Amino acid sequence: MTGTAVDPREATRGRIEAAALDLFTRRDFETVTADEVADAAGISRRTFFRHFATKADAVWGDFHAHVVRLEELLAATADQPVLASICAAYVEVNDYADADLPLLRQRMRLILGEPALQAHSQVRYADVDRVVAEHVARRTGCRPDALVPRLVALSTRAAATTAFETWLGGEGSLTEDLQAAFAQLAGGFPTLR
Repeated sequence: MTGTAVDPREATRGRIEAAALDLFTRRDFETVTADEVADAAGISRRTFFRHFATKADAVWGDFHAHVVRLEELLAATADQPVLASICAAYVEVNDYADADLPLLRQRMRLILGEPALQAHSQVRYADVDRVVAEHVARRTGCRPDALVPRLVALSTRAAATTAFETWLGGEGSLTEDLQAAFAQLAGGFPTLR
């Protein structure tokens, strides 16, 4: 037999995410319950909570893997200038297959446009900011909570978020929008070139 076996746990997780995104897009995020998401995914409430702690987590999917990949990409860039390494890692970690873009658009529209998800977003963004600030600190010899690491972390995330917003509002390429945002940002950190 050829081909890759599908992990049943990942398949269930994917079904939950798709059902959640569909319901949250068609209806108001606040009014949809975890039970309704579980019903739409054909699973029990218990199974839903085995995969996701909250319904907001279902919107974000496996964001932890995204953060880990960003961290790995940054760790492998010792030979690049600091800011260039961060920008390149952001672009690479957000390089999605064409088939994944419709689901990504749906997910990002909810994340960026749903007020109830904004507080949850700050928790997720803090993980990205920590990884970037730690990278800058390692490369510059200062603490992660110092001015420049924190400023670079927040600024690069803001550039990425703005690129996502631009991509959602237009027909362009996410990669091109990310690259354009980071090119603009690069002029603002002369000591990191």
